[in-house]
Amino acid sequence: MKKKMLVLVIAFALVLSVTALVGCGTEEAATTGSTGVSSDIQKIKDAGVLKVGVKVDVPNFGYKDPKTNKIDGFEIDLARQLAKRILGDESKIQLEPVTAKTRGPLLDNGQLDVVIATFTIKPDRLLQWNFSDGYYTDEVGILVKKNSGIAGLKDLNGKKVGVAQGATTKDAIEAEIATQKLSIKPNYLEFASYPEINAALESGRIDAFSVDKSILTGYLSSDKVILAEGFAPQEYGIATKKGNDGITEECNTMLKEMTANGEMATLLKKWNLN
Repeated sequence: MKKKMLVLVIAFALVLSVTALVGCGTEEAATTGSTGVSSDIQKIKDAGVLKVGVKVDVPNFGYKDPKTNKIDGFEIDLARQLAKRILGDESKIQLEPVTAKTRGPLLDNGQLDVVIATFTIKPDRLLQWNFSDGYYTDEVGILVKKNSGIAGLKDLNGKKVGVAQGATTKDAIEAEIATQKLSIKPNYLEFASYPEINAALESGRIDAFSVDKSILTGYLSSDKVILAEGFAPQEYGIATKKGNDGITEECNTMLKEMTANGEMATLLKKWNLN
């Protein structure tokens, strides 16, 4: 009898150990305290500031004016709205410049509370981070010199295409080439920022600049054109660290309310994005 009890005790202990190990291998979910505020939201309240990763090289979305050093844009206004909801003051935001390559790691290491930076919602990204509902839909486009002779995707065979590091643009182009069954092979060059890609296009180092069309509009000039062809429609979402469900829920509530009361339409018009 004693031997049977000992076996049961050991088996119970093993179950507890396995459960503990599984718990250690997953992100800690936000919990709700006695105040009714989730732990991830409370952390921001305690800090007294919302740390937001934003783009500073995407006109109309997040752009730092070199003359004033002020960062403005549609996504900056969304960040201010979120700070107002969580902290009661839209000025309590700390804007941190990010790129397509750095935004994810900065969320993971806790330097940022949220990322609002033309971050497209993709199935593989949903495994790594929380995303809000989409707040803007765009498609991948191609910017070229008017005298380049490039009129569409089919003309990119052997051409040098500039894309951003960490972006999904290259994959989107390759998927579209496969969909259209084109026998072409572009050469991709990766750059750290959009201004660098644009400079490469203007100097002739590359033949085409590819990223979301709304971003390309910020780099139009009299000698360049965005091709009519577009592909891979995708939505931008507000990203947070996996498990920070309280912030994600707050973002979704904010986006729904802004859409319902017309604030979203007003902002899109303000930044020429509608």
